[in-house]
Amino acid sequence: MKIWRSLLFVPANQERMLNKLDSLPADGFIFDLEDTIPDPEKNNARQMTLDVMPKVKGDRSWVRVNGLSTGFMHEDLDALIGAPGLTGLIVPKMDSLADVNTVDKLMASLEIRRGLTVGSTPIIVMMESAGGVLDSRAIMTSSPRIQTMIYGGGEDGDMNVSLGATWTSPGPEMMFVRQFSLVSARAANFDCPLDGVFANVKDPEGFRSDTQLSKRLGYRGRTVIHPNQIEDANNIYTPTAAQIEYYSRVVNAYQEALTRGVASTTVDGKLVDLAMSKTAQRLLDHVAAIKNIEAITGFVGKA
Repeated sequence: MKIWRSLLFVPANQERMLNKLDSLPADGFIFDLEDTIPDPEKNNARQMTLDVMPKVKGDRSWVRVNGLSTGFMHEDLDALIGAPGLTGLIVPKMDSLADVNTVDKLMASLEIRRGLTVGSTPIIVMMESAGGVLDSRAIMTSSPRIQTMIYGGGEDGDMNVSLGATWTSPGPEMMFVRQFSLVSARAANFDCPLDGVFANVKDPEGFRSDTQLSKRLGYRGRTVIHPNQIEDANNIYTPTAAQIEYYSRVVNAYQEALTRGVASTTVDGKLVDLAMSKTAQRLLDHVAAIKNIEAITGFVGKA
């Protein structure tokens, strides 16, 4: 199981930000070649990304490439496939199954040319339009290289434009597409569906509230745009000590019941059967994945 509680967007041409990465407890970084980089800076951002990725501790270097319609994606892929330090690619604006199939073929061609195993470069797809959301399950299951998805529902972003909806912090206007994307991700058997950004970095309470909602919906991490959002995301998406203790007892109680020839029992007065045992084990697996990340980064969050 792979978990990313926080993936920090980093404009790839900003040397000051690139130099701070070792001090940041993010589970991963997204070096952005797309929306935060003006066209004249694309080449420079690409080269700076290639320079910094091998220096990042752990398997944490993701790159958001430019979309298919921009004319820059081919250059991005040519530079990045097989590059030292690359964890994988964030592919934006996946509006249809045809889009993701095109990207997959472009990547496979470059992998073959460079002697790499086809499919060895992972991708995370971004859901940023009405069409992408409606086709999301087909998109997410179209290639084994797709590891998970990001719901791109940030304030005044592409999803807002596509829907014509108004973004508000409580979020009812966008809730259908946010949940639909999550359901598709779970139907695709993704362990760690990722929520999108919360754009107002001066509203930490709003960020915490939105992230708590995100966790309740079923998201297991999110993209963030400022270092001051990382710790809150890590803490909120980490199961609490009480949850870990309770679900450990659930797993143990269910295993003990099986030794007695029965498949149900109770813990703290609550029914425990196979379904509850699976829920408990998934949470404990989630915790183990977080501990693996913290062992790599050296940053331990609050449980």
